[in-house]
Amino acid sequence: MPVSPRRHLGRLARRVRAMLPSAAEPEVSDGDDRRAWEPPFDASSPAPPMSYPITDLAALASRAYLSAEANFHLPFNRASVPAPASPLPQRRRVLVCHDMEGGYRDDAAPQGGANPDAYALWHWHLVDVFVYFSHYLVTLPPPCWINAAHLHGVKVLGTFIAEWDKGVEVCKEMLATEASAQMYAERLTELAHTLGFDGWLINIEVKLDIHFIDNLKEFVKHLTTTMHDAVLGSLVIWYDAITVNGDLDWQDKLNKYNKPFFDVCDGLFSNYTWKENYPQDSAAVAGNRKFDVYMGIDVFGRNTFGGGQWTTNVALDLLKKVDISAAIFAPGWVYETKQPPDFQSAQNHWWGLVEKSWGILRSYPEQLPFYSDFNQGHGYQVSVEGLQISSDPWNNISCQSFQPMLKYTRDQVHLQAYTDFKDGPYSGGNCLTAKGTLRQNIVFSERLFNGGLAMEDGPVHLFYSVRANANSALGLSLDLSSRNKQGTSILVAEDIATFTRKKQNHKYGSYVKADKVELHAPDNQDWVPVQLHSPDNQDWVLYKATVWSSAGYTLTGINIVCTLKFTGQISPETEDGSILEEEVDGSSLYQASLGHISIRNTDKNTEFPPAESWVTEGDYISWSKSSNGSELVSLKISWKLKTPDQRQPPFSKYNIYVEKLTADSDMKAPRSYLGVASVDAFYVSGLEVSNEITGVKFFIQAFAHDGSWQELEECPNFFLSPGHSE
Repeated sequence: MPVSPRRHLGRLARRVRAMLPSAAEPEVSDGDDRRAWEPPFDASSPAPPMSYPITDLAALASRAYLSAEANFHLPFNRASVPAPASPLPQRRRVLVCHDMEGGYRDDAAPQGGANPDAYALWHWHLVDVFVYFSHYLVTLPPPCWINAAHLHGVKVLGTFIAEWDKGVEVCKEMLATEASAQMYAERLTELAHTLGFDGWLINIEVKLDIHFIDNLKEFVKHLTTTMHDAVLGSLVIWYDAITVNGDLDWQDKLNKYNKPFFDVCDGLFSNYTWKENYPQDSAAVAGNRKFDVYMGIDVFGRNTFGGGQWTTNVALDLLKKVDISAAIFAPGWVYETKQPPDFQSAQNHWWGLVEKSWGILRSYPEQLPFYSDFNQGHGYQVSVEGLQISSDPWNNISCQSFQPMLKYTRDQVHLQAYTDFKDGPYSGGNCLTAKGTLRQNIVFSERLFNGGLAMEDGPVHLFYSVRANANSALGLSLDLSSRNKQGTSILVAEDIATFTRKKQNHKYGSYVKADKVELHAPDNQDWVPVQLHSPDNQDWVLYKATVWSSAGYTLTGINIVCTLKFTGQISPETEDGSILEEEVDGSSLYQASLGHISIRNTDKNTEFPPAESWVTEGDYISWSKSSNGSELVSLKISWKLKTPDQRQPPFSKYNIYVEKLTADSDMKAPRSYLGVASVDAFYVSGLEVSNEITGVKFFIQAFAHDGSWQELEECPNFFLSPGHSE
């Protein structure tokens, strides 16, 4: 992609060092910015799993990346969330091209890392296609991005790029014959199919002799055909750089010089230095395929229409008027340039401008079960049902659950709903908190999810968790609509009277009382190290409600509903008799958190296969001595069902714990959380085993898509006897 001299990630030194886990870092001197996969990297050697690109044609042709013998990291780099098989909708779309700090930073660790402030994207409801971009020859999207995007129905593309002098040599070799062009296209298709992503952005950014062009067109055509055959709903997008005459001449629109490539693939990503009339010109040339033209917008603002940055919406407004698609390039600008006041606030504000311009593009839930604990994929602790299992900072975008569509604003508002990383979460690394002030008769409501779920006759079971101060009431409302019937809203709350006595009670068609459910109360000593013992889950209250639905209705919205508990007094009192703090305008302080939402067709938790139904294995077991004389062990743990049941729902993730046993049978060994796996394997790196340990037992705890999880005593496990380092 054309870039100004001040920012070319393929040429300039990297501004931020790769933030992989320390065990995955190459041993290089200070100031050396080589990546972990650069020589002398040996992909066949066991190491903390990492995602990495393919940097030359020989490696692509050899299929080494897809060889389990040659690539130890392959099992960890497969996506675990299936792709949306449906084609893109026939409307204008948003493609997001993720070009940030050269790629493969925190996200290059499939098992996650330790940086709680790692970059993430959570505004998936505004995106149709996500491209993982870097200046390596073949950029393979890390599985965390594929998993998070697929969960939200967004397609993911890798990037094939040939640029500069090396790119000329690549193209000459790749396009030497029609057969070679087809062979390399097939290698790319194999990669996408095996790793679980949805296609490619093709960026040929070099000048070529005209006699290579026919084979270049064949490369694009054959890649598109093989991708469509191998991956339902797949895409191949052509970047506007080289022309059909072989000139490196960015057109900034669709025209006769790049249309021959457009005609044999699924779309064109135009360069971002277009003029005001170019979108209309492109739409005219595209005809009935105008939605397949993605007009580039550079968020860094390099000669882009509208200026990018905080005026990116100027270009979007124009494209919306023309009714043509947009390609937003490098939205990580917010993160890279440290926009104030902080990344969370700046990111929410920037994407809020996108939403204001184009509106919401995606809806969920669309099927049951539906579960969200609002997990963004990073944080400062990890919890399971209100119990903290780790106090270590972390990041892993694969852990994202469905993200709420909150309306973030910089305006002064009395009550704000936001993603909360500070207070203890119910599940994952964060919860959703509403905090501020409310007047006694006000009911505050904010949309969490835009639904598209067709309802059926019968009950739907709703589970949710709440932590609130004494005077704050929190409920949920479900919006139902129908073409033939009048729409309605159902309010679900424990204290129905609190809501029905407010002035705004007419907005709900019916009320459903939620009942308290007893939380799991495991012996903390069986779960976590001594320093984490605390009755964390006593602050959270779990609720259950049954809502009766009718066929013909669609669940179109899920909302958080907040109000103050009613006392009938001017200065309301809390349940324990203490006087609430009041503001001068008569408002009282409000604070309540929503930990999760689970909507199911059944009120039963998922039934998990018992421990004896699984086969667990330990491979690549390696022992060494630590500096303090203890043993260090590294190994790959894998698991599978002895008899796979096709009716058994796939699991969303696995939490991994370790129990270190001693000869003292009277002393209960604590179980420590090691991490999370999104595939059926986990690599343990450098686990310390002190001399008094007689055995190490690893537990694999499965989580279902409805949020339920398997009791540790029933989980599959792997036992390891202490070894001896040489």
